[in-house]
Amino acid sequence: MTVVDAHHHVWDLSVRDQDWIAEDSPLRRDFTVADLAPEAVAAGVDRTVLVQTITVPEETPEFLRLAADHALIAGVVGWTDLTRPDIGDELSRLRELPGGRYLKGIRHQVQGEPDPEWLLRPDVHRGLTAVAEAGLVYDLVVLPHQLPACAKAAAAHPELTFVLDHLGKPPIASGTLEPWTTDLHTLAALPNTVCKLSGLVTEADLTSWTIDDLRPYADAALHAFGPNRLLYGSDWPVCTLAASYAEVLETARRLIDEPDVFETTAVRVYGL
Repeated sequence: MTVVDAHHHVWDLSVRDQDWIAEDSPLRRDFTVADLAPEAVAAGVDRTVLVQTITVPEETPEFLRLAADHALIAGVVGWTDLTRPDIGDELSRLRELPGGRYLKGIRHQVQGEPDPEWLLRPDVHRGLTAVAEAGLVYDLVVLPHQLPACAKAAAAHPELTFVLDHLGKPPIASGTLEPWTTDLHTLAALPNTVCKLSGLVTEADLTSWTIDDLRPYADAALHAFGPNRLLYGSDWPVCTLAASYAEVLETARRLIDEPDVFETTAVRVYGL
């Protein structure tokens, strides 16, 4: 079975700093497609989705060029300012750039917004409408307390597919399930939502996590969304804080033994 890795990143610190990375972090170095490719091939991954890391307009065109140059990258989830008045024109411009056909979705670091209902602002609502009109999906990177706003936004935009990254970052390290589980089910009740089985090992205890720590959260996501609305992502290289690329994939397979999660759902959702 071939695998689609629907969530990974790359960065080159000589191009721009990643100011979210601590000075003493092992992530404070370059991570390139050339670094990822041999690990992906060894793991049976034949296509990936490259996802934005920081909110600067230059990154998305760079990622589109990477996709055009590397067969491994089948899609890009980029960033642009949803609140800009000309958002529709900007999305069209991105699609016309070299590699523009690889643009599959848009993401914003909602997890960093102090307003828990940022997604419900009128200017964001207008931007989400433009994303839908462009035929793109919208990735949600949020914290658990922001899940209710995600459900309201998805209900307000039934024409737009919302992809919840990292299961909404549940508090795995503490073992807490509520209110995350209830809020996840509320979001999953909307048919235009899907969820990424990604980012779990770094929400757990980085040095001592076990599959049993992750299982209640993976089971909750499977129960809420079903296998045809779940898709696998490595969250490489962030995952390397807790596990290798191969270990993350093997863990996901042990948690959810459903072929759709590892290929079919991602192909359908992102139009790969």
